[in-house]
Amino acid sequence: MEQWISFISDVGFPIIVTLYLLHRIEAKLEAVIESIHGLTEAAK
Repeated sequence: MEQWISFISDVGFPIIVTLYLLHRIEAKLEAVIESIHGLTEAAK
């Protein structure tokens, strides 16, 4: 049991930070995709 607690405390924080950053990047990528779609419509 102690090994699991040690593992979670060592790896848990980086996992949480990574998931948070991926969530933020996903939102920005959606905005970029919508901008690209808007440009293709404007170019027609």
